[in-house]
Amino acid sequence: MKIVIGGQVEKQAMEALIKEIDSSIETVVKSDLDAAMAMKTQQADYYLGACHTGGGGALAMAIAMISREKCETVSMPGRKPNKQAVEAAVQNGKVAFGFTGDHLEAAVPMIIHALKNKS
Repeated sequence: MKIVIGGQVEKQAMEALIKEIDSSIETVVKSDLDAAMAMKTQQADYYLGACHTGGGGALAMAIAMISREKCETVSMPGRKPNKQAVEAAVQNGKVAFGFTGDHLEAAVPMIIHALKNKS
């Protein structure tokens, strides 16, 4: 599994957390545009991004490049990540996930576990 990390904040922290969860996951940190392009050209399997709103800077380029239908806002200010919603998004074919930087510790493990358990 290869995950490209975009978004506006917490990129290195996100990468470290992914590696802590599963060191076999390949990660690469890129700019928003380069991360979205990696998804469009199938150089990565999944995209994770964080910003202050959960959808703007975290997912804007991914939405533009791979479509809104493949993207999921996992959290926003005042709306914490929800395990069932993350699992449903993964099962429904979402491949790009955005969340707020302050929800990093909750969102990333939910997303990684859902991706690893995808049926």
